[in-house]
Amino acid sequence: MARIPRLLPGASTPDARALADAKARLGTTISVCLPAKDEEATVGHIVATVRRNLMERIPLVDEVVVIDDGSTDGTADAAAWEGAKVYVTADVLPEVPPGSGKGNALWGSLFVTEGELICWVDADIRNFRTHFVKSLLEPLLMDPTAGFVKGYYRRPFLGVPTGGGRVTELMARPLLSTLFPHLTGIVQPLAGEYAGRRSVLEAVPFVEGWGVELALLIDIAAKFGVDAIAQRDLRAREHRNRPLAELGPQAMAVLVTALRRAGIAPSEIGGTLVRYDDSHEQVLVPVEVRERPPMIEIPAYCTKFGRVLSA
Repeated sequence: MARIPRLLPGASTPDARALADAKARLGTTISVCLPAKDEEATVGHIVATVRRNLMERIPLVDEVVVIDDGSTDGTADAAAWEGAKVYVTADVLPEVPPGSGKGNALWGSLFVTEGELICWVDADIRNFRTHFVKSLLEPLLMDPTAGFVKGYYRRPFLGVPTGGGRVTELMARPLLSTLFPHLTGIVQPLAGEYAGRRSVLEAVPFVEGWGVELALLIDIAAKFGVDAIAQRDLRAREHRNRPLAELGPQAMAVLVTALRRAGIAPSEIGGTLVRYDDSHEQVLVPVEVRERPPMIEIPAYCTKFGRVLSA
């Protein structure tokens, strides 16, 4: 059986003031970032909860950033109204070729955020509380060997309180069990809540689409070792459940990501999902499977953060 990366319970919520004291002793900075696309209904509450409780009441977080990935609703306005710094993905690093997908937004957020510790939280969480952020940051502030912290949780969905999402159970877990057994101890491999040190995150590539979460796990473990990964219990997580039609492209992105990293599929493997409509007519669905290089290879990033350009 694979060794389980540090599985830290969340029965007791970390004390925000103690974390702020630890942050002050370390002299570090913290960014909370939300990648968002059409999440007007929930993004404002998340931003306001972090700003009021973890910035104004207790100085734990230095900034809340929202990366708006082409929303057509009021996501950007709702986030800005509650005090977030809002950036449009397409406006970040305009000198590089355009990209798309959640992973592309996360990659761009490395450039616009300022913190040495970055906590990413999905913008569709309906039951968001400050423990999501505090729990993810605690290992990074208390343990210098922790480089990346992955959240795990229960999903009250259709009366089933445990387990992962449909793509997790039907695609991600079988792939890890078959190709990456050293990572089968990750409870929620596709969770969108995680935090890491900038020095770790800037050193790995980012899959542009839905494969980003699996790729980060595999690549960070390969570069820094499984011991650099910790897990934190976020208790229950309620969010917008996507229809089945949207899960096929997600599953394909996860599949392509895993096959590439296992050396089974070439890097140029296609990004088109073939499916059929009710009239049995073929439908071609584009799937984003491109990848961004490690941010440490981008000259503008190295200039901004005083890094040495990595060839």
